[in-house]
Amino acid sequence: MHPIGDQQAPPTGVPRGYESMRAPVHTTAYTRPTPRMVEALRDVSAATACAKLHQMGITRTFIDGPVPLHREPDVKVTGGAVTLQFLPQREDVFNGAEQEDIERKTPLWGVLESIRPGDVLVVSAHGSHFTGCLGDMLVRYFKLRGGAGIVVDGRVRDAARIRALGVPVWCTGVTPHYASQTELFPSAFNVPVGVGGSLVTPGDLIVADEDGAVVVPQDKAVPLAEDSLLHQDREAFARRRLDEGGRLSDYYPLTGEGMAEYTEYLASRTAN
Repeated sequence: MHPIGDQQAPPTGVPRGYESMRAPVHTTAYTRPTPRMVEALRDVSAATACAKLHQMGITRTFIDGPVPLHREPDVKVTGGAVTLQFLPQREDVFNGAEQEDIERKTPLWGVLESIRPGDVLVVSAHGSHFTGCLGDMLVRYFKLRGGAGIVVDGRVRDAARIRALGVPVWCTGVTPHYASQTELFPSAFNVPVGVGGSLVTPGDLIVADEDGAVVVPQDKAVPLAEDSLLHQDREAFARRRLDEGGRLSDYYPLTGEGMAEYTEYLASRTAN
């Protein structure tokens, strides 16, 4: 008899204390965005999405920290979020012994088995500099399941191999460590997570490009896209006018005579 009750040792391969968390912890009752929502945001930039959401009263949408691992100028991903949460290790729950073998029994494996084509994996890693949340093998499997991109507010490993796979990844840097080697362990998937100062819930949309990653609530996707594409078209017009020698105050922001000129331009374009 245990001194404070009849407590059994955890099953073989499961860290003590972890079994009480009913690993892998996850949520199944969430709705992925529709193809229409994803397609609507396909041509919307992260900067425009962030600005338009701010105008709608949703001000904390930028995932601070992650930047593209791939430095191509056209790096871009749009898709529905699936989430993975890391938590700090604690010796009586999850510690340095046998972590790599244990990982396959945790949400790290669980979330990858849940990936569907077009999903964006969003990982909450608390900005850790020492946890390599994903590496070559896991990103490879993610790609084979049709995943669209990955956003991590922490680090990855096997950077060269990940770049070669061509999966767009946003992260804060690289490390040689595997996922549970140091200070964190994977604790839950497809649950609400805090990532880079923003709340991401499963099924939110992610728009990520060279400017970073932005969270878009499902119910805002289509109206935001319609307004954003008009905004981007106006900016393209203003950019051309500036390149032709126009005054900044006349064309940015586009108001007054500049807006009237744009309206005429739009009418002529529509007529043709």
